[in-house]
Amino acid sequence: MLTLPNILTLSRIFTVPLLVALLWFPGWELGYALGFALYCLMGITDYFDGYLARAQGAVSKLGIFLDPIADKIMVAAVILMLAGTRHDPAAIQGIHLIPAIVILVREIAVSGLREFLAGLKVSIPVSQLAKWKTTLQLVALGALILAGALPHWVWIKDVGLFSLWSAALLTLITGWDYLRVGIRHMD
Repeated sequence: MLTLPNILTLSRIFTVPLLVALLWFPGWELGYALGFALYCLMGITDYFDGYLARAQGAVSKLGIFLDPIADKIMVAAVILMLAGTRHDPAAIQGIHLIPAIVILVREIAVSGLREFLAGLKVSIPVSQLAKWKTTLQLVALGALILAGALPHWVWIKDVGLFSLWSAALLTLITGWDYLRVGIRHMD
């Protein structure tokens, strides 16, 4: 159960409070720089936990369960921190809150749908488009964190916001795909 891939997944979950602490103070450029480095490290562990599990033949039920949860906790925590900072270069505010809310709502809805379908012994495999959605989310949030560390490089925030909107579009598409599958199994 405590294989290296599972330990990497758990490390992402247990590191979220440290990431939140680093993003806690708006305008603290060093905190955002350290937060960006930590966020990148968490993203790398996300890649390697899956890679190692498949390469070592160590795919486990615990890993299958925890990996998407770790991703959702990390994404939700960063979105909430960036949406909660009003006067910060990294802040998600105004109309840009829409894609952030879309992403959060979809993550909760799909988690609930997966739980419902699991009770019916129905599995929904993760699509390639959903993997692209996750990648765009990670790029968007990473760029926004980096914008807090480098506030004079405005283009970084622009990249983050463009990626956030793109991720939200893929979020709607993949969410609809999952909902269509789920509706077939509802009374």
